[in-house]
Amino acid sequence: IMATVVVQQPLGKAGTEAWNSGICDCCEDVSSSCYAFWCFPCFTCTTTGEFGESTCLPLLDILGPALMAAFGIGVCVRPVGLAMRVAVRYKYQIGGSLCEDIMVTCCCIWCSWCQMSREIKARKKVIKIILILLCVGHYRLI
Repeated sequence: IMATVVVQQPLGKAGTEAWNSGICDCCEDVSSSCYAFWCFPCFTCTTTGEFGESTCLPLLDILGPALMAAFGIGVCVRPVGLAMRVAVRYKYQIGGSLCEDIMVTCCCIWCSWCQMSREIKARKKVIKIILILLCVGHYRLI
């Protein structure tokens, strides 16, 4: 019997694109930045919903670390925030690494969520424009 040994895990999609905005470009979408500042849990739930995931998912970032702290275990990285950042990078083929995602999530979770929100909105705009152009083009052909 021959066994296959995996020496290196496949990386999946290669990151070929960059983020549409920088981590500190909160002024590009002031309304979202204010929303995140005044009601961060609601903002994360909204952003997760816009991405197509459960809107209740970010609540685990609030409850999980609180429960862990009750047992004396400190948590630096918010798991849902990190998972969302990795998922956004993977879906939109944005370059970067898990190490960078951990650092951004640890150092400034608010900026990370605002950047993800701007990215999701920018990608949805592109899809809407393409759909409109396809509909207009189809209409002219008829």
